[in-house]
Amino acid sequence: MSTNVPNKTNGAAPQEQTIQFTKRLREEASQEPVKVHTGEVTKETQIIAIYGKGGIGKSFTLANLSYMMAQQGKKVLLIGCDPKSDTTSLLFGGKACPTIIETSSKKKLAGEAVSIGDVCFKRDGVYAMELGGPEVGRGCGGRGIIHGFETLEKLGFHEWGFDYVLLDFLGDVVCGGFGLPIARDMCQKVIVVASNDLQSLYVANNVCSAVEYFRKLGGNVGVAGMVINKDDGTGEAAKFAEHAGIPVLSAIPADDDIRRKSASYEIIGRPGTQWGPLFESLAQNVGDAPPMRPKPLTQDELLSLFSADSVGRNVVLEPATEFDMRGATVINKPTLEVIYDEV
Repeated sequence: MSTNVPNKTNGAAPQEQTIQFTKRLREEASQEPVKVHTGEVTKETQIIAIYGKGGIGKSFTLANLSYMMAQQGKKVLLIGCDPKSDTTSLLFGGKACPTIIETSSKKKLAGEAVSIGDVCFKRDGVYAMELGGPEVGRGCGGRGIIHGFETLEKLGFHEWGFDYVLLDFLGDVVCGGFGLPIARDMCQKVIVVASNDLQSLYVANNVCSAVEYFRKLGGNVGVAGMVINKDDGTGEAAKFAEHAGIPVLSAIPADDDIRRKSASYEIIGRPGTQWGPLFESLAQNVGDAPPMRPKPLTQDELLSLFSADSVGRNVVLEPATEFDMRGATVINKPTLEVIYDEV
């Protein structure tokens, strides 16, 4: 935003200055932002932030997606940005990966600097790391994300030569640290993972709203599309994507074989396997999908994707009364405030 705050040297009265400044701000806010770039991504490295409700299957999707990309000859870096630090668990067969935050703390106490080998690990061509986060009640998860990226920048993040950098973010945590890639243009595009349930689509809609908000502030990030996980065929997620103006990149079925293999930390996104073609297609779509400007839904529009019985649209709001709150009839007493007649 290019508007400068007015000062007292322009000859106008302070009140008039404020009115003029407010008017200019409103005029700028009402202007339609420049359309998001929808052509081919031109940066050599595609940095993609994946958002979704906690437990929706982002880590499962990303572990298999990154593995498939690596088997296709791409150089891929997977970064877990969830305080649970479980993004890389499936990739590493259930083995915990040392986080940047805990490693940084230990190194600092020892008077040593963090190196790449302390925090970045690899398997079958996939490079992966976890930012980590504080223990419950002992710090801000969003601040942990910010600290983690500050450490990555010191390690030369912007000089690394990857084809893809995939960032795994919680979408139902709204503090600033988790919106970092969108707010600071740290990625070119966003992908949302959701299912056919209201809560995951509510989160997906919030992410679309965040992208649109920062577009209006001059940002360049767009939404490349949606991955529907645990798809039971009911269609609500697909309808949301259609209304929001974003494509469905893949629909991963709610299959018991996938559930069992995922629970045992088995990668299913391997070439030549039953689920290989699904992730081959997803990898292709993720790479090709252009960042698009989404159309966030209103609360009523979001609820309209579901039947009235499942979301309670037939419920009538009945105002509470003073009797409900106190359990007794309230006698209205005249005010004791003294009101003087105007002269």
